[in-house]
Amino acid sequence: MSLFPLPKDVQTEVFARVPDKLRRPGARPAWAGANVPGRDVDCFLEGPAFDRDGNLYVVNIPFGEILRVTPSGEWDVVAQYDGWPNGLKIHKDGSLYVADYKIGIVKIDPKTGSVETVVDHRWSESFHGCNDLHFASNGDIYFTDQGQSGMHEPTGRVYRYTTDGKLDRLIGNGPSPNGLVLNPEESVLYVGMTRGNAAWRVPLLPDGTTTKVSIFIQLSGGYGGPDGLAMDAKGGLLICHAGLGTVWHFDHLGQPAHRIRSCEGLMTTNMAFGGPDNKSVFITESASGTILRAELPVAGQPMFAHQD
Repeated sequence: MSLFPLPKDVQTEVFARVPDKLRRPGARPAWAGANVPGRDVDCFLEGPAFDRDGNLYVVNIPFGEILRVTPSGEWDVVAQYDGWPNGLKIHKDGSLYVADYKIGIVKIDPKTGSVETVVDHRWSESFHGCNDLHFASNGDIYFTDQGQSGMHEPTGRVYRYTTDGKLDRLIGNGPSPNGLVLNPEESVLYVGMTRGNAAWRVPLLPDGTTTKVSIFIQLSGGYGGPDGLAMDAKGGLLICHAGLGTVWHFDHLGQPAHRIRSCEGLMTTNMAFGGPDNKSVFITESASGTILRAELPVAGQPMFAHQD
C-alpha cells in the first residue's frame, strides 16, 4: 500500500544531443577510471544553466569543457582547461561559476573562456572534490564538496562562501553531498546525498549557522541516487535520480507530485528550468550526451534569483 497517491507520469523528448564533432569515441580519460571504470567515454554532460539570451551551458566533465547550445541548436566550446567541471550556475554579471572537482570553485568568462579560481581550500586544506553550487539572492555561494564520500565514509561537506570572502562549513558528515538548492524564502537549504539515497533539509539560522538537519525525502533504487536539485516557484523540490532515469517532483510538504521519465537513458544527473514561461525542465542524460526536455504545470524559481 502506498503512503501517497502515485505521482503523475511526465514524458520527455530529446531537446539536443552532443554532435559527433565534439565527441571523443574510444576515449578513456582519467576521470572515467574512477567513475565509469572499464568503459569508453566520449562525453559526460552535467550542470545545465541558461543565460538571459537563451543559451544553454553544460559541462563536459572528463574533458574539462564548457559547452554552449544556442537557441538555434548550434553547439560550441566556450572553454577548455585542466579540470573536471561539474556543477555550473550563471552569475548576475553573466559570468559562469563552476564547481570543479579538481580545482574548487572557478569563474569563467563566457566571451574569452578565461578561468579564474574563486576558492580552492579551507584553512590550507584542499577540498575533497567539489560537485555543485547554488547562488543565494545576496550573491553568497553554497556548494558541495563530495569527493569519494559515501555511506562507508560520510565525510562530504557543504559550504557557504560569502560575498565578503568568508567560508563557512555547514555540513561535515555527508554521504556524498551533490546537488543543492535554497527554498524561496532562503531559510532552508536542500542537499542531495547521492550514496545515502536521500535529500537532506538544512535549516539556516539568522547567524549563518544551521541546526536540526534532517532527511526531507528518502528514496530507493537505482545505481546512483539523488544528483542535481531544483526548486519550483511554490517551494516544491525536484530531484534528479541518477541511475533510475527519473526526475522526481515533490511539493513543499514532500508529497510526490510528478515523475519525469527519461526517454533516452538512466543517467539523469542535472536539470534547469527554462522556456518562455519557465515551466520547461531541461535534463542532462549524461551517459548518452543528450539533453531532455519535459513540461510541468508549475514554473521554476526565477533563473536569476540572486539578481536583486
